[in-house]
Amino acid sequence: MRYLPFADAASPGLPLGRLLRLSLFQVTVGMSVALMVGTLNRVMIVELGVAAWLVALMVAIPLLVAPFRALTGFRSDTHRSAFGWRRVPFIWTGTMLQFMGLTFMPFALLVMTGQGELKTPEWLNQGLAALSFLFVGIGLQTSQTAGLALATDLADEPTRPRVVALMYVMLLMGMLGSSFVFSLLLQDFTPKKMIQVVQGHAVLTLVLNAVALWKQEARDPVRAAALKLEPVPAFNDAWKRFIGNGKARRFLVIVAMGTAAFNMQDIVLEPYGGEILKLTVSATTLLTALLAAGSLTAFALASRKLSGGIDPCRLAAYGVVCGLPGFSAVIFAAPLDATWLFYAGVFCIGFGAGLFSVSTLAAAMGMERKEFVGLALGAWGAVQATSAGLSIAFGGAARDFVSSVAMQGSLGPALAVPVTGYSFVYYTEICLLFITLAAIGPLVRRSALSSVNQQVNVERFGLADLPG
Repeated sequence: MRYLPFADAASPGLPLGRLLRLSLFQVTVGMSVALMVGTLNRVMIVELGVAAWLVALMVAIPLLVAPFRALTGFRSDTHRSAFGWRRVPFIWTGTMLQFMGLTFMPFALLVMTGQGELKTPEWLNQGLAALSFLFVGIGLQTSQTAGLALATDLADEPTRPRVVALMYVMLLMGMLGSSFVFSLLLQDFTPKKMIQVVQGHAVLTLVLNAVALWKQEARDPVRAAALKLEPVPAFNDAWKRFIGNGKARRFLVIVAMGTAAFNMQDIVLEPYGGEILKLTVSATTLLTALLAAGSLTAFALASRKLSGGIDPCRLAAYGVVCGLPGFSAVIFAAPLDATWLFYAGVFCIGFGAGLFSVSTLAAAMGMERKEFVGLALGAWGAVQATSAGLSIAFGGAARDFVSSVAMQGSLGPALAVPVTGYSFVYYTEICLLFITLAAIGPLVRRSALSSVNQQVNVERFGLADLPG
């Protein structure tokens, strides 16, 4: 119990074996994120020659449907099924949508780049490719939201935070493991190999999610009969009450700005390594694993600091500060031709982003009364994912526009180099980090004052206690 990670997350109603099996749906989510954000964006931009703005838009599509996560969780809470199921229909529907999008995604990408024998209008090819990303995005968000809710339902009250924390770690482990696998499989890139990898991931997603769901949620005819007599609660009333809090509005703005600052580079990071630093597909795919490793390190540090009672907003500010040298190292890696500096900067970015995300999540937990904590966490997740999607789309478009203007000589001969567009994105992220620091200040001061005026008993807050 002392040395095994998350051994204390098990309970009589949810043994460790069943818990680990349920967490497989988080592994498939991590695999999908690593595939789309870490591998396909580099392949489409460098190997297939697709414009960065179009790639950014497609990769951002799965994130732009995230605002519906709160509504999806609310609907799974109040779903009326003849079997009394609440979560299983949503998880399985999301799994099938992921499978459908992944199965025709590689073919849509190849046709979009003109490598298919069937000649169709360009707008239709782009629409089909975007549709595949949309299906994967909707399925991913739906299955993850309902899956985390199911894990919360099955866990006992004392072990519930640890169970949700385990789900978060499994997500990162899925990203790490699949990044290494994709890196090995795509060492010698060919269109055929890309089709095999993406469709193999589709089949594995279907199998693992089916195993994760098997006999997890019991049928409940009593609940099914009771729901027929109960009125459906209104989502809008609870949301208006939450967003009416001025502190909540500032907090969500901070989450949006900080998330945009750390995620704008997602679409250009691997192309930057491939085009500017001349790294291979295998080497740039490992960047996703490096980002995830930094996030895991920050996760462990945050749990230790939160155990000591540090203000979560202050810890989030420390994460923002850690991002500043990370982006600076990435920028200077090109003129210095220092690959090691590039990798160090990527790890630092992942560390800062993880510390910021975990700390704002901990702050969100204390923003509402117990019965509305789920709404606060849902709002945090929706704002974070939406901001990430918009910033990724902006990053790709800004890189294309600035590079085009610079290569035409409009910015002077010194900036007429390919690295100019990438540097503009990184400098923009540094500016957003400073804006986030300025915005987070009042919340830190307010928390400090409240801690002086109130005597708070700080309990031990370990790694297993931090929900994801």
